[in-house]
Amino acid sequence: MQCGSLREISVLAGTHSQHYLNFITSLLIYSEKALRSHLLGSLPVQQLGGDGSPLGYIFNLLYLLLFVFFMLYGQKVQVWTMLREIGSALNELKRFRDDAQNVAISVVKEADKTAADPTPRINQYLEYFTTTPIDIDPSGIVPKIEHILDVRDQRFKDEAKLLAPSANETQIENLEGVLEVALTLNYIYRVVKHFYILGKKMMSYMVIMQVQMQLPLIMQEAKAFSGAVRAFAYGQPIGDGAGALVAAKMMQGAKSEEIAKDIVAAEVPLEGRRAFILKARGPGANIGKYGDAVQNIVKKCRKKVAMVVMIDAALKYEGEKTGDTAEGVGTAIGGIGVDRFKIEETATKFKLPLNAVVIKESIAESVAPMTKEIFDGAQTAIARVKRLINERTKKDDVIIVVGVGNTVGIGQ
Repeated sequence: MQCGSLREISVLAGTHSQHYLNFITSLLIYSEKALRSHLLGSLPVQQLGGDGSPLGYIFNLLYLLLFVFFMLYGQKVQVWTMLREIGSALNELKRFRDDAQNVAISVVKEADKTAADPTPRINQYLEYFTTTPIDIDPSGIVPKIEHILDVRDQRFKDEAKLLAPSANETQIENLEGVLEVALTLNYIYRVVKHFYILGKKMMSYMVIMQVQMQLPLIMQEAKAFSGAVRAFAYGQPIGDGAGALVAAKMMQGAKSEEIAKDIVAAEVPLEGRRAFILKARGPGANIGKYGDAVQNIVKKCRKKVAMVVMIDAALKYEGEKTGDTAEGVGTAIGGIGVDRFKIEETATKFKLPLNAVVIKESIAESVAPMTKEIFDGAQTAIARVKRLINERTKKDDVIIVVGVGNTVGIGQ
């Protein structure tokens, strides 16, 4: 096939382009007329503002004005919409914060009827903060973190005792939990308020958008903490106490003793083995030092420990059922990492296998009053622990079972 000259090719291309443009123009005109007929009824096109009619010019002008408006002010409209949504959420966060503060005041007055008005001291407590140690040189940072946490825990306990001097130990621990939740809600409120005011002042789309996109998760967590306030106030078990509940069931009726700070242990026969069951001391809101407790038992039994099993609540994925259990290996414990570090150090030194059983729940359920599904999951976890022990150990072996979690409302 022979090729034509460049001029012929360009003429042909121009002709085809002109036909294509004519086709597109006709299609757009037809679409506009069809849309008008659909929106405004089955009147003739000439009555609805066909080509050259005044109504057609009005439609075109409105379209152009809207286009220009959204080009110039579309982002500002989005910012105003997002600010209104954040402002509404901020009012709800303030309500959560104030409600937690009022519950804390009522708990103090109920625990110690002779106490002075606790409102000023509680307001001061809500601004409490903790700084983490410097981590430029990470060597030896775990003891520093542990020291800071010990000072913080003791300070919080002292503050609770100053608020209600006549309260008993369980009431003090539960008051501590109420104050912790109130402090957390106050912190969430202050952070959201900071970015709301900053974004409003700067009219920064990026600042406001970041808050607005995270708002559903923030509100979900805040609502859960708001429910946790009354759980601590009334001494009700929370979802995070699932591991502690398993340990309490397994040590029921056995004599327990404190083996580390706020940690009790009971020696019970379990599937023909000698089992040490550990949990935080209840029924007050305690967590305790699990790392020290495991170290003390291993030192006491020397190299006789055959396995460590840890039971804790675990964050479930969306779509998973609350109360389902799962098995794995490793140190199933949350927190900043001090107890986890100590348990792993001990297990590594003595070559102890670390097994874990977890009970699934959402982040909201972990701080809310314990549901029936989580309670039932604790019984399933016990069956899993027994099966693990039968499959992985021998008769007369020493086993350490650690029930991790906040023990509010869960005794020994």
